[in-house]
Amino acid sequence: MRESTLVPEASFVHLHVHSEYSILDGACRIPALATRAAELEMPAVGLTDHGSLAGAVELYREAGKHGVKPVLGCEIYVCDDRRAQTKGNAHLTLLAEDNAGYSNLIKLASAGYLEGYYYKPRVDWELLQSHSQGLIALSGCLSGRVCKALEEARPGDAAAELDRLVQIFGQDSTYVEMQNAHLEPQQRINPLLAKMAEGTGLGLVATGDVHYLKHEDARAHEALLCIQSGDSLKNPQRWKFDTDHFYFKSPEEMAGDFPGYEHALRRTLEVAERCNVTMELGGILLPKFPTPDERDSFDYLVELTEKGLERRYEKTTDELNDRLKFELKTIREMGFADYFLIVWDFIAFAKRNGIQVGPGRGSAAGSLVAYCLEITDIDPIKYDLLFERFLNPGRKSMPDMDIDFAVEGRDRVINYVAEKYGRDRVAQI
Repeated sequence: MRESTLVPEASFVHLHVHSEYSILDGACRIPALATRAAELEMPAVGLTDHGSLAGAVELYREAGKHGVKPVLGCEIYVCDDRRAQTKGNAHLTLLAEDNAGYSNLIKLASAGYLEGYYYKPRVDWELLQSHSQGLIALSGCLSGRVCKALEEARPGDAAAELDRLVQIFGQDSTYVEMQNAHLEPQQRINPLLAKMAEGTGLGLVATGDVHYLKHEDARAHEALLCIQSGDSLKNPQRWKFDTDHFYFKSPEEMAGDFPGYEHALRRTLEVAERCNVTMELGGILLPKFPTPDERDSFDYLVELTEKGLERRYEKTTDELNDRLKFELKTIREMGFADYFLIVWDFIAFAKRNGIQVGPGRGSAAGSLVAYCLEITDIDPIKYDLLFERFLNPGRKSMPDMDIDFAVEGRDRVINYVAEKYGRDRVAQI
């Protein structure tokens, strides 16, 4: 999606939205979210799931179908020390301004789970300081440190928390966030937030804290919260949101919620216009296999396969040659020569080092190329196995080879692949 200027007629866009990827908390499905934004003629829509970017790619794809700009973000959990196993965290709304910001959001979300998980995936100020480039910070909801300090009549602490955000993200990339879900604390602190924005020269932004799509979805959202808490709708004391105003409101409804703060509503357009993350979807991203003398990958694959055919069979027949040509043609057309070479290489490493490798399972056993490369040890011709179950030009998807290694050598194979292609390009699934 190219950088674009938002239409001037729009008066508001949602920047603080929770989808189904805010597990057991958000009830918005992303296709419906994008559709609703388009119905309300909003030129952009944000996504800020709790500690997760799981819905970012889906929003990017679905919003693009409707000509709506996706604003990708995350409501992160902040603590003072991510390594300390102590309860307590605060919410902070972060939006990716550009691809560098989106990359930093990914790193923060991952670090929250890998380094800071304690009931929630948490990050601390150290991580935020080192991954602030390209990010826009909104000061947060009632669970944010600024709002919490104001609610508890600690204006000095609120000012200090806001200043900390400015020091990390910069004056131009820090906004004071205000919300109105018809909660009593919000009525009290919103004027104070407006004064803080004016006093510090920071922009004031009105957001909706969306958790479900339409007003009538509030009851269904209560049921979702019951699943989270293990409670029942029959229990009058169950935990639920205090109002039914956490839905995807229209610009007109938002204007009714923020009388006198029209500038805070319009500023959502300013923020959305700044956010321009681009993604290349649909392509195949694979490392390039380092062939000898920088030979063409497919030519090298053909050479290895033809040699393997001679090793595997005492006599080559027209049936074998035709099958091999068909498979190689399919592999070339689908662009998977490097994939086969990568798998061949690390399996060869395992066998050279005495690491036991399984004979093959799943649809890859239907490939004669895989058999000739000794990736599998099951003869697909003998057992009449179909290659099309594994790779089919009519079904554009990545090949999936299920490979078993002995427990004792598995880590050595993983390390070999990581060292060869870079640890930032290797993941365990």
